[in-house]
Amino acid sequence: MSWDADGGSGAEVAALSDKGSPGEDGFVPSALGTREHWDAVYERELQTFREFGDTGEIWFGEESMNRLIRWMQKHKIPLDASVLDIGTGNGVFLVELAKFGFSDITGIDYSPSAIQLSGSVIEKEGLSNIKLKVEDFLNLSTQLSGFHICIDKGTFDAISLNPDNAIEKRKQYVKSLSRVLKVKGFFLITSCNWTKEELLNEFSEGFELFEELPTPKFSFGGRSGNSVAALVFQKMELTTLGHFPERPHPKGERPMRSCFC
Repeated sequence: MSWDADGGSGAEVAALSDKGSPGEDGFVPSALGTREHWDAVYERELQTFREFGDTGEIWFGEESMNRLIRWMQKHKIPLDASVLDIGTGNGVFLVELAKFGFSDITGIDYSPSAIQLSGSVIEKEGLSNIKLKVEDFLNLSTQLSGFHICIDKGTFDAISLNPDNAIEKRKQYVKSLSRVLKVKGFFLITSCNWTKEELLNEFSEGFELFEELPTPKFSFGGRSGNSVAALVFQKMELTTLGHFPERPHPKGERPMRSCFC
């Protein structure tokens, strides 16, 4: 699925997330936050790929992938660094990483159909050095750990819309991230639900902001803002953990941005 942030339609997002009332965190619970929804999405995309060879949409558009790869190139991330794509979907980003030269790449998704689709796309590209696993990032197996780079393009957004205690699930996400990422490792997140300031709060325990990546801007009604937030965090050692103070917004008001909800 692609989002308005970098050129997608976002029609399904709007249709599904207008229902219901906001939760404690200001988000409207949505089917977009459920495994059942994504199983259905990737079952359809898998069938479409088998029939027509169409790999499906790219979350946040091609520019989002290029933005992350440019950052990795700029900071001379070694091509043998271990990279984890959290919620890999159709696996297109894994393919781009492999074509760029990265050799230790893993993609996980809790939808078996997504992993089947990823495998088919990777096989079509003639690549064999990419690992795929059916994994729920909130309930990880013990084998998944020790990554230098973790990447998220929309998975944390989807978790934020889960109708079943999304706040606790976000906390579990941070715990899982801390477990799989090496100390001094980097976490690259692209989000259309969260502003920079809010992401600083969400990942305040054990991580510190390393860099903010430039993203498209938009203006509406005399106000302007970023279409998406794209941040790079670094996991800190226990003795140097930083903490970002909360920056509460006025009651009932959320910053202007393009988002799921």
